[in-house]
Amino acid sequence: MDLDRVLSDDGDSAAAAAAGRSICHTGCGRPSRVCLCPYLPPSPLPTSTTVVILHHPHALRRNPLSTLPLLARSLSNLHLLPGRRLASSSASLLAPPSPNPVLLLYPSPGAADLASWCRSTPPSARASPTLLLLDGTWRQAKEMHAASLPLLSSLGVIPVALPVDSGVDGDSMFESELVVKKEPHKGCISTMEAVARALRLLEPEGKGEEIEDAMLRVLRAMVAFQAEHLQNRTVKPRVKMRKKKELRREEHSKPAKQC
Repeated sequence: MDLDRVLSDDGDSAAAAAAGRSICHTGCGRPSRVCLCPYLPPSPLPTSTTVVILHHPHALRRNPLSTLPLLARSLSNLHLLPGRRLASSSASLLAPPSPNPVLLLYPSPGAADLASWCRSTPPSARASPTLLLLDGTWRQAKEMHAASLPLLSSLGVIPVALPVDSGVDGDSMFESELVVKKEPHKGCISTMEAVARALRLLEPEGKGEEIEDAMLRVLRAMVAFQAEHLQNRTVKPRVKMRKKKELRREEHSKPAKQC
């Protein structure tokens, strides 16, 4: 993983640099006033799980709230693949020696609940797994999943998911200390939280909880900074734009001028 490239593509850092604001170049790469270095692990955490993230090309450049740069600083066994679909050249990352499983963490209709899969799978059959995630907007992730499905199927990737309730609206950062932005459904979470929740289940007993706690500590700090920024920001009211149809209706309803 090219960490320098990840940080250079970070939309938040790029915007801050363009505005002339101070950047934490030697640490988290974020604007200095919202530096997350005190919350990051002293060094990237080692895991027996190999985490592979296929991220949309716009995930970093156009999303200042992307959690990928923080993930890159938090985990050592992490691979970031930019692209709109999984390329065959990346298949080597997803073809570990048998019996190490490859899991796709994405809420597809046929995905098994990850916790249930862990309980029903013997430890020897789920040791040192590879965990694949798709990062982007939910629409982008859906397109990436569809485009990558033929290759994923040929590799025997196991679809798993964390619980999502499509019948309930998702939280915002003012309702949850871990939500970076408003989510469409209950259970939809950021990539960083998804990785943390999954590693709690996949890593050896005891170690998973420690990794999850360390990662969520960083995420909580990021959300707290963002929530504080939004609460203190003065938002100018938007001018209501009137529809052409409404204007034409008013024009026709005016009384005719008397000659």
